[in-house]
Amino acid sequence: MTSIYSDEYQLVIKALREVRIEKNITQASLAQALKRPQSFIAKVENGERRLDVIEFLHIAYLLSIEPEAILKDILTKIQSKTQICHISRKQSHFGII
Repeated sequence: MTSIYSDEYQLVIKALREVRIEKNITQASLAQALKRPQSFIAKVENGERRLDVIEFLHIAYLLSIEPEAILKDILTKIQSKTQICHISRKQSHFGII
């Protein structure tokens, strides 16, 4: 299934999923710790359901992930994209492109 969410959001979910798998934590056990059904984790990981900030923090805590590290990585990617876009617009404005 193709996700309707941004590349940045998908990076967040990918990071959470990779850590869950690396730590041999099942979707079912993570869901149980969250007091949610296993399908909740499956839908989040498949892009069918979007996490809110509080849910993200709970999952990061349960996986022993520093949420700041994930967010900093995403911010770096956004800044990189924005800088490239800004440069392209500036060059276009001056007739360079």
